[in-house]
Amino acid sequence: MRRPLLITGPPGVGKSTLAYLIARELGLGRVLEWNIVSRTTLRDGLYVHDAMGRAQAIAAWQAGLREAGFTAPFDAQAVDGGPLEDVNTALSTGDRQLPPFLGDFITLGPLGTALLPYDRPRVLLVDELDKSDIDLPNDLLHVLENGSYDVPELVRDAADTARVHTSDPGGHALVRGGRVEAREFPVVVITSNGEREFPAAFRRRCLPLEMRTPSREQLLAMVERHLEGRPQGTEDLVDLFVQRVQAGGTHSLDQLLNAVQMTTAGGFQADGDGRKLVEMLLRDLAKGR
Repeated sequence: MRRPLLITGPPGVGKSTLAYLIARELGLGRVLEWNIVSRTTLRDGLYVHDAMGRAQAIAAWQAGLREAGFTAPFDAQAVDGGPLEDVNTALSTGDRQLPPFLGDFITLGPLGTALLPYDRPRVLLVDELDKSDIDLPNDLLHVLENGSYDVPELVRDAADTARVHTSDPGGHALVRGGRVEAREFPVVVITSNGEREFPAAFRRRCLPLEMRTPSREQLLAMVERHLEGRPQGTEDLVDLFVQRVQAGGTHSLDQLLNAVQMTTAGGFQADGDGRKLVEMLLRDLAKGR
């Protein structure tokens, strides 16, 4: 359907984990994670151009040519993929060196990497989109609907193909004509803590999913799955967790898992130091301390 999955719910309920579960169950490889803050722009997710690093590399390249004895004026076209025959002819074989390539200074962001032409779709996690500025949601949907984008620096470059870095560790990709176009639409998981409302046009283009706090039975099942059993005292901690959530507290599931693991396997008693530890682990996240 080429529509992102918009997941809303309280913090710590497992919204981000769903993206990793999808990738694991479907065998789609490493999740591309894009963490959103108030300063995040669409370009941050598409690509980054290290213009300063490229300028320094060009200066170092030119200095190397001078040391090799080439003193002719430097042409900017030679740096951007233009004719280099004169330079290479003037230098001896041992002194020849290529100019810095533009693609070496461009890194595709998580969104940009997800839109590369893969045989199988990648999973893209856009985490906490509700922290973004007002324009980013609609800008994001425009790119996702097209399934493609241009890198202006590569479009203007004389070379037809550029080898750029990607968001995958040590990853590279070939970009032709400065344009990236998806072959398979990525699985896009967008999370929101509900800090603000999204525009109606954005919500209309997403598949909504609301994740609520699990029930007591589901919490017990989660503890058993993570700890491979139900240690003594687990039910009391789960009941305490449920009571605090129902009273309006803000708690996350990892707090419960940590509390069960530490107090049941660490030799702490239900009172004394054990009680203090439980209070620390199950503190209300909304109160800040």
